[in-house]
Amino acid sequence: MARGVGLPVRFVVVALLAAAASAAREYAAVFNFGDSLVDAGNLVVDGIPDHLATARLPYGMTYFGYPTGRCSDGRLVIDFIAQELGLPLLPPSKAKNATFHRGANFAITGATSLDTPFFVERGLGRTVWNSGSLHTQIKWFQEMKPKLCSSPQECREFFRRSLFVVGEFGGNDYNSPLFAFRPLSEAHDFIPHVVRSIGEGVEKLIAEGAAELVVPGVLPIGCFPVYLSIFRKQPEGYGPRSGCVKDLNTLSWAHNAALQREIERLRARHPGVRIVYADYYTPAIQFVLHSEKYGMLKQTPRACCGAPGVGVFNFNLTSKCGEPGAYACDDPSNHWSWDGIHLTEAAYGHIAKGWLYGPFADPPILDTTKHLG
Repeated sequence: MARGVGLPVRFVVVALLAAAASAAREYAAVFNFGDSLVDAGNLVVDGIPDHLATARLPYGMTYFGYPTGRCSDGRLVIDFIAQELGLPLLPPSKAKNATFHRGANFAITGATSLDTPFFVERGLGRTVWNSGSLHTQIKWFQEMKPKLCSSPQECREFFRRSLFVVGEFGGNDYNSPLFAFRPLSEAHDFIPHVVRSIGEGVEKLIAEGAAELVVPGVLPIGCFPVYLSIFRKQPEGYGPRSGCVKDLNTLSWAHNAALQREIERLRARHPGVRIVYADYYTPAIQFVLHSEKYGMLKQTPRACCGAPGVGVFNFNLTSKCGEPGAYACDDPSNHWSWDGIHLTEAAYGHIAKGWLYGPFADPPILDTTKHLG
């Protein structure tokens, strides 16, 4: 775990018990889909655009010592999960000369749940940067199959013994109307489309043989410096304890509630498949309200890496992390927000533990009482 990633005693006890119970179980591979929260470098594998700040230091400073294309100072949730399961870090699916027999990471920065035509039809083509939607990533996965297995039967058996992590998806979908300054109600109107698309993606993977899937919800976006800086509110528009933008967090909450209902529907349709709902929202809120519990500094939502901007968030749109004028804090493990929109390695480490052993997943990934036989 990253420096400063400590867990409360009850989490450690749960972790030890779950680890002992799950020692006999191994996943053949892990396949990951998502956006910048879990992109391990797909966006930069074919070259680094000059404007891409996330491909420059101080990104990667904590664990790798150099930028990898990950939007953090170090490892991501999916990295911690792979390491905890005894697997190597998942290579980006577009990586050259990589081996994918223990899994692959199809996530790419900017990914949406919905395909680009959905946004274009609504006049939002300029505010969505879709480098590979969920369904595009699933096509990449399907195209990789000849490298993984030699027959349909062998593929299905291999995928049945693998873990599939599908998301987070939705954040970039909602950013499209939000950053176009459309009414917030329009973003709410997207929710059934986004959630239905995620469900369709899950069913495509089940059709390929996936039998164990993790489907994460979205973060409480109203707590992040980029949104706090752009969407200024009257005092009553902020949570009295958190300081987060209430109506933006309501959007995230509504998405997560709808996604959990969709997961229940999928569980009923596929009783032989295990589908885990993984929670980004609750731990992020806890980082804000109870930062000292996680070894983090008590502070307002503030980016570790950034530049002075509006208010006290250490965020400035003209000097974002990795750009001239921006700097990183001395110890990212003391912070939960890395660059104003993504998390630090320390925060991702806490979330990964909560997904694997509880309490931030329903059921925990390594809850062997609910694993398939």
